[in-house]
Amino acid sequence: MSKADYYEVLGCARTASADDLKKAFRKLAMQYHPDKNPGDKAAEHKFKEINEAYEVLRDEQRRAAYDRYGHAAFEQGGGGSGGFDFTGSFGDIFEEMFGEILGGGRQRGGQASPRGADLRYDLEISLEQAYRGTEQTIQVATSVACEDCHGQGTAPGTAPVSCPMCNGIGRVRAQQGFFTIERTCPGCQGAGRVIKDACKNCLGNGRVRKERALAVTIPPGVEDGTRIRLSGEGEAGLRGGHAGDLYVIIGITAHPFFQREGANLFCRVPVPMVKATLGGVVQVPLIDGTSSELKLDPGTQSGQQIRLRGKGMSVLRSQSHGDLYVELAVETPQYLTKRQKELLEEFAAEAKEGKTSPESDGFMKKIKEVFAR
Repeated sequence: MSKADYYEVLGCARTASADDLKKAFRKLAMQYHPDKNPGDKAAEHKFKEINEAYEVLRDEQRRAAYDRYGHAAFEQGGGGSGGFDFTGSFGDIFEEMFGEILGGGRQRGGQASPRGADLRYDLEISLEQAYRGTEQTIQVATSVACEDCHGQGTAPGTAPVSCPMCNGIGRVRAQQGFFTIERTCPGCQGAGRVIKDACKNCLGNGRVRKERALAVTIPPGVEDGTRIRLSGEGEAGLRGGHAGDLYVIIGITAHPFFQREGANLFCRVPVPMVKATLGGVVQVPLIDGTSSELKLDPGTQSGQQIRLRGKGMSVLRSQSHGDLYVELAVETPQYLTKRQKELLEEFAAEAKEGKTSPESDGFMKKIKEVFAR
């Protein structure tokens, strides 16, 4: 008995698109499904024809072979599917048709082994190290691939076997009325393989706990909170799964002299009153460990800020540098000797007649004007 034309079975033209074929199959599958036609042999036969037709036409290469050679393309080893298994074939197609509704299709051959977890390591460095850049060695306790089984979890000389519960697919199905519900195989947790002879060193996990020493290169200019990613240096995956990543979070300790804002540094430098009054030179520390001479003009005031260009922090991934802002703090003399007090009293007496303190004198005049109103 000759087979019906696959296009006629689905009620489609030979020029029908893949979407048209899918829509036709979906409609007919709903109509002739055995659950909707219990005991109807004609409907069951029709359903198998629909299934067989779509199984061929949904595949571009098989469709092309059918268009050219007809049913002969799948006879005598010509590439056909032979006998169609109703439960298996329709289950695959049903999942393809309605996979978006039920949460997506399955991954054939089981799922990949779980990827290892990402790890975090907090590393404290000094401001000088952040300026220059540095290389630090850190000790990280994590899971690494077992050396005895090379991360596979099996005893030496053995290998995982196909899961008997899901036949290596990684998922199992249960029929509930018209719908087929698919879930992760409980026997292999979706891997599709099970271990019969576990490695004694890792007990079948494929990984063991170990402390490793890792070198971390920290570039110049890093800021507090900078995250450096070490790819593949995290936790090893379960039974040969890919390793996670290690994220090193940089923390910069407070500096006794400098405060940082981005690439700029701020520093407060005390200046003796006499030097601020008469002028002179003060030494300003720099972040690179050297110092710079700063010339003060006579009459330098407390709180005055001087900018030193290019003396700040390194800029990350750049050859440039920020600036250093020096705030001058004029220091009032303490613990004076008798002679020093006398000299200051003489100075104060003469200062009343001069203009040595124009800002304070002007301030007092403004106060008198305000209260005289």
